[in-house]
Amino acid sequence: MWVGNCFLITLNVPLVRYWLSVFKIPYAVLFPSILFFCCIGTYSVNNNLDDIFITAAFGFLGYIFMRLEFDAAPLMLGFILGPMLEENLRRALLLSRGSFGSFFTRPISGTLLTLIGVFIAWQVVAPFIKPRNAVLDPAQT
Repeated sequence: MWVGNCFLITLNVPLVRYWLSVFKIPYAVLFPSILFFCCIGTYSVNNNLDDIFITAAFGFLGYIFMRLEFDAAPLMLGFILGPMLEENLRRALLLSRGSFGSFFTRPISGTLLTLIGVFIAWQVVAPFIKPRNAVLDPAQT
């Protein structure tokens, strides 16, 4: 890592003005070229055209999420932590011989599941609760 960082410093410090020239490229040229290189990279992994369609579908889904103002952080956490959660859930179910009761009878997991339930319920109920300290607007009265 140290060697890689030293190379990055020696290459990027003198070339920073050239890297900044990327911002001068018009969006009408830059966006299609980024899409083109994404498609080339996706195709080159497995030499399969279906991968490009999957990439386009997820790109369209990401666009919809962006237009609906979804946060990207919870989705990324789900993608990263999901496989670990699934593996450990299987392991716990094997240890408890398929019984979900061990998740509720153990104090730590029971407390965490209760907190999760409270937080989900709060997210559902919170939009319907009016703040009591709100300043009254004369236009609304």
